[in-house]
Amino acid sequence: MTKPPQKAVFLDRDGTLIEDVGYLARVEDLRIFPFTSEAVRLLRENGFLVVVITNQSGIGRKIYDEAAMHAIHERMQDDLNHMLDGFYFCPHLPGDGCACRKPNLGMLEAACSDLEIDMNGSWMIGDKAIDIQAGLNAGIKTALVLTGYGGRDTDGETLEPNVIGEDLLDAVKKIIAFEEN
Repeated sequence: MTKPPQKAVFLDRDGTLIEDVGYLARVEDLRIFPFTSEAVRLLRENGFLVVVITNQSGIGRKIYDEAAMHAIHERMQDDLNHMLDGFYFCPHLPGDGCACRKPNLGMLEAACSDLEIDMNGSWMIGDKAIDIQAGLNAGIKTALVLTGYGGRDTDGETLEPNVIGEDLLDAVKKIIAFEEN
C-alpha cells in the first residue's frame, strides 16, 4: 500500500538555510545558519517533507562542478541529521531558457513526482523574489526570510508572501501558527 501524498516545504538554499557566500564551491566554506537545524526539525515534527530547491548557475559558469555541489549537500545532510528529504538543483545560467531554473517549476515538479508531494498545504521559503515567484507560480503559500538577499532583489516588484520572517526559524514558527489557524 502506498503512502498518501504529504505536504512539503520547499526551501531555497543560499541565504535561507545557509549563509550566501557567493558561489559556494567548497565544503570548507559551508556555513549553516545556527537556527537552521531547529527550523527543519520543527517542519518535520509538523508533518512537512523538507525539500531543498536551489539554482546553481556556478556549475554552468564552470566555477565548480556538480560533484562539489553534491559534497556540500552531503555535508548539509550530515550536519542536519539527515532531516532533508531531497535536493533539487538547476545548473543552468539565467539566460539558458531551461524549465528548471526558479521561478520556473521544473525542480518543484520533479520533487512532487519523486516524493509524492501534495501541493495543498505546501510552502516555498526563500530570500529572493524568484523564490516567492516560484511558489506563486506553483500555487502554494510563500514565506520570505530577511536573511541573505531578504527580498532586496525585487527590481521594483511587489512581493506579497503569506509570511515574512526575520530568518528561517522565525518564518517556520509563523508558518506553523498560520497552519493552526
